[in-house]
Amino acid sequence: MNEQMLSINKVEICSESFGNPKDPPILLIMGAMSSLDWWDEEFCQRLADQGRFVIRYDHRDLGQSVTYEPGTSNYTISDLADDAIGVLDAYSIEKAHIVGMSMGGMLSQILAIQHPDRVLTITLIASSPFGKEMEKLPPMDPSILEYHAKSASIDWSNMEAVIDYLANGWKTLSGTKHFEQERMMKLAEREATRAKQLPSRFNHALLQGGGEYYDRLDEITVPALVIHGTDDPALPYEHGLALATSISHAEFITLEGTGHEIHSEDWNQIIVSIEKHSSR
Repeated sequence: MNEQMLSINKVEICSESFGNPKDPPILLIMGAMSSLDWWDEEFCQRLADQGRFVIRYDHRDLGQSVTYEPGTSNYTISDLADDAIGVLDAYSIEKAHIVGMSMGGMLSQILAIQHPDRVLTITLIASSPFGKEMEKLPPMDPSILEYHAKSASIDWSNMEAVIDYLANGWKTLSGTKHFEQERMMKLAEREATRAKQLPSRFNHALLQGGGEYYDRLDEITVPALVIHGTDDPALPYEHGLALATSISHAEFITLEGTGHEIHSEDWNQIIVSIEKHSSR
C-alpha cells in the first residue's frame, strides 16, 4: 500500500495504490460521503494479486483530501469526475479500468461518455442510470435519510459516538446477508482516525451539476459490467436492471441478498468478475 497526496485541479486529493504500476490499472471510485477506507485494504490487495495496479482515493470533503466548511457547496459532480481523470494523470496512466460504487458508478458513466479515450472498461456496483430516468425508479428507503438526520446531534469530538454512527450507517444500507458489525466498526475507526474534518462529508448532499451528461448512456461504447444486489435499500434492484438495459452491451451480475454494500461474502465473485472484465 502506497499513500500519496496529489495536486489535482488546484486541490489536494489523497490516494493509495496497491500492486505493480506496470500491471493493468484499476481506479476504484467510492460513493458519496464515503472515503477510500470503504474499499477494504484486503479487497484492494486481493484485486492487485490478480495482476492489477489498484488505486483508491478520497473524494473532496472526505478523508485526507481537501475539505470545505460544512454546509457549503464548492464543486459539482462534474468536478468530481474531473478529479478522477486527475488521479490517472498524477499516476501517468493513459487508460484505466474504472470501478465505481453508487455515486462512483455515476461518475464512471460520466467518464465513459466524456473521456472514452481514457477508459478501458467500466464496472458499476450498486449504481443507477445517471439522468432523469433515475427519478422514475423506486426511491431510497426513508429509514436511511432518517438515520442520517440524527447526525445533527452528534458530538464529533466523541470518537466512540462517531465510530458507532459511521459503522451503523452501513447497517441501514445492508441487505439480508448478516451485517458485518465488527468489520464496519474497524473501517469506521480507520475513517474517523484519518479524516481531517468529518462533518464536511455532508457537503456531498448539496452536489449539483453534471446535467450535460444526463440520459446519454447509449453513447457508452466501452465494455460495461453492472453488479447489483437484490436487497439494495438505497438504490433498489430495479436501478441496476435499468442501468444494464440503458447500456445495451452491458453484462449484468446479480448478488443475491446483498444490499447497498460490498459485502465480504461477495468479494470473491466481484473480484473474479472484475478480473475477467478487465482482461478484455
